[in-house]
Amino acid sequence: MKFFSKEELKVLFIILTAITLASFYNFRIALRRARDVQRRADIDLIHNALSAYQADYGFFPPSDSEGRIIACKGEKYDEVVGEMLNENKIERNLYFEGLADCEWYFDGLVNLESREVYLEKIPGDPRNGQGIRYRYISNTNRFQLYAFLEGESEEEGFRDNIVGRTLGCGTKICNFGKAYGESPLDKSLEEYENELLQSDTNIQITPE
Repeated sequence: MKFFSKEELKVLFIILTAITLASFYNFRIALRRARDVQRRADIDLIHNALSAYQADYGFFPPSDSEGRIIACKGEKYDEVVGEMLNENKIERNLYFEGLADCEWYFDGLVNLESREVYLEKIPGDPRNGQGIRYRYISNTNRFQLYAFLEGESEEEGFRDNIVGRTLGCGTKICNFGKAYGESPLDKSLEEYENELLQSDTNIQITPE
C-alpha cells in the first residue's frame, strides 16, 4: 500500500481546509439570508394584523418609546374600559389608559372585546435574544414598522433613507420597513402630517 508523502498530505490538508471554510462561509450566508427573509415576512404579517385591528377599532394601537405595540390588557383595563363597553362606545385616549405594552415573541395581538385574534403571537426578530428588535411607531392614525436586515444593500427593501433616521432596532440601526398607506419611512409621522397640513393650506381655490 502506498502512503501519502508529507507534501501530498500538506496539499490535501490545504484543500480540505479550504473546502471547510468555504462551506462554513456559505452556510453562514444562507442562515443570514433566511433570517432576512423571515424579517420581511414578519413585517408583512404584523402590517396586515394592524390593518385588521384598525378596521375593527377605527385606529391603530399606540406605540411606546421602545418601539413596542401598546395593545395588550393592562392592570386597569377592566376599570377603565368597563364603563365604555357598557355604553358601547370607545373613547380613544381613555381606552389607551387600560392598555399595556405587548412583548415581541410572547404576546398576541387580539381584539380585547370580541377576542378575535389578529396574531397568535406578535413575531419578534430572529435574533431577538441577541438584542435586535422590530420597531413600531404609531400616532394611532398612521404607523411605521421597521426592522434591521443583516444583508443590508444586497437585500430587496434596504433603504439608505431609513438608515439616515438612525432609529434603533434594538442594538442595530433600522434599515427596512413598511408603513400604513402612503406614510413615508424616512421621516417622522408628525413631520409628514405637518407637510400634509401645510399642503392643504397652500391650496388656493379659484373662483368659477
